[in-house]
Amino acid sequence: MTRLDLARCSPQRTFSALLLATLAACGGGGGSNSEGPQGSNLGSTPAAGASAPATTAETSATVGTTPTVTSQATTNSAGEVTWMTTGEAARLAGHATFGATEAVVKEIESYGATDWIEGQMLKKSSRYTLGGDSRIHTHTSTISLCEQDAYKGANCWRDWYSTQPLLWDFYRNAMTQPDQLRQRVAYALSQIVVISALEVSGTYGWRNYHNSLLDNAFGNYRTVLKKATLSPLMGDFLNNVNNDKAAPNENYARELLQLFSIGTCELNMDGSLKGGKCIPTYDNVMVRNYAYALTGWTYPAGGQNAWNLCLPQGANCRYYGGDMVGIQKYHDITQRSLLSGVTVPASSTPDSALEKVLDSVMNHPNIAPFVGRQLIQRLVMSNPSPAYTQRVAQAFAAGKFQNFGTGQRGDLAATVAAVLLDPEALSMTPAASGGKLREPVLMFTGLLRLLGGYTDGEPFAWWWGETLQQHVFRPPSVFNYYPPDYPVAGTSLRGPEFGIHNASTHISRLNFLNYVLWWGGSAPVDTVPGATGTKLSSLAVWEADSDNVPKLVDRMSVIATGRTLPAGTRESVIKAVEAFTPTNSPTHYKTSRVKQAAWLVFASPQYQIQR
Repeated sequence: MTRLDLARCSPQRTFSALLLATLAACGGGGGSNSEGPQGSNLGSTPAAGASAPATTAETSATVGTTPTVTSQATTNSAGEVTWMTTGEAARLAGHATFGATEAVVKEIESYGATDWIEGQMLKKSSRYTLGGDSRIHTHTSTISLCEQDAYKGANCWRDWYSTQPLLWDFYRNAMTQPDQLRQRVAYALSQIVVISALEVSGTYGWRNYHNSLLDNAFGNYRTVLKKATLSPLMGDFLNNVNNDKAAPNENYARELLQLFSIGTCELNMDGSLKGGKCIPTYDNVMVRNYAYALTGWTYPAGGQNAWNLCLPQGANCRYYGGDMVGIQKYHDITQRSLLSGVTVPASSTPDSALEKVLDSVMNHPNIAPFVGRQLIQRLVMSNPSPAYTQRVAQAFAAGKFQNFGTGQRGDLAATVAAVLLDPEALSMTPAASGGKLREPVLMFTGLLRLLGGYTDGEPFAWWWGETLQQHVFRPPSVFNYYPPDYPVAGTSLRGPEFGIHNASTHISRLNFLNYVLWWGGSAPVDTVPGATGTKLSSLAVWEADSDNVPKLVDRMSVIATGRTLPAGTRESVIKAVEAFTPTNSPTHYKTSRVKQAAWLVFASPQYQIQR
């Protein structure tokens, strides 16, 4: 039996036979340019007023040959990207959305990258809306909410305490809402300023926290840190609510420095270690000073209990309906020295001390490269060059990039624009170290968005989310699903997403493709509000090219990966897709060809490693 015979019945075997590749190397994503093109125009035209390159791409329909591309993105005198090829637009969509679609790619081509990003930043924010309200913290019965007749049932905990309602909203918004870039940035921020539902519960509190990230995705990072610090959910997670000034818990203070703002080693603006070695940014004495400075915060007013008793005396009962509030008598009033030459004066208030804390981290030289590099990692690539990191750090520090930003240090609109519009992000010839392993969440949404599928999010919780170790809102700890410096085995490269990638999850990625493409997805669950199930819609828009398989494969791979497949892989994929014929599959061959093409494109290293 030949490998093409295997294609008729087993996509998994086709993958093994055709690609013979592993995801255990970042370079597996098609970095070699000798086998095929790196983008395609596929008939696009420049936006009005833009000057088109002299040569446009031509897509060949001959098996074994690949189109050649000579066009490149066009910029104006201000450095704004005004025109892009289809492949370039698709790559930007991969960085800035939850999955490229033909409609989004055409939109980027029409507007140009700069204007499209600006338009995305102006779009109305999507919201988290599902799940219960504050009654879990305001009822005065001695009987717990889920034991009360009005609420008891199998889904009480799920709907009132867990993050599952937010997960439904997360995937529905990612699939359908137009504010794609805002959602991607908020998701990136949630992997920096981390809270885990493994430790704290209260659906309405989670909703407030993540709506705040959406609200501030293009605001200022100082605001992100301030809202995180004042979040009662974070206060419970990292022990800073009702923190005792006599012996303050250091948990939040330590993570604020280590994970949320400056990191543990002094950095140059390009992200490299100062002096070539780790010079600690702080010591335990400094952590303790921050812990003292951050005392005196309690829950916002509004919480109640059956005993009308909130402890410690004078503090508020647990309630997540707003920012924490300061109580002066629980706040340390000793002078405290912080980083960046900042001092909290004696007799400070909780509010004034917090502003000093924020001053100290926002003015620290580490924060720009530390946060900037992580945003690059979450949106574009795992191993940005020092020059790329420095350019983004400079935008963060200046609060300005081209026409983006307010000029205030920490401006996220400027920083995100610098991340996405950097030459290294836009380049169709990334360095050998360029790219990133596509995290499971983006693979879930990427496949469904490209093929016009739909989901209510339900299977991405306890099934696929747990199987692929990325259950949204439930990272194992404050260190996220993976650390930003996770090493790729056998290399000197970082690969954060490889922290949850192993032989088992690799096979599960392929089975997820089977689940959507060949197993029929999932039917709606009647206990899920607004349930739709998770399935493909009509594939007619792709079936239109099923009789021209080279065109179908090129069209799909360019939108999914920004380029056609390498020549040898492309030829074999085309043959595998053509294995479904009007003779052996007279009623379904068109649909089967589309599914086979999708399986092979999305299973390929060229998709799994985003470059």
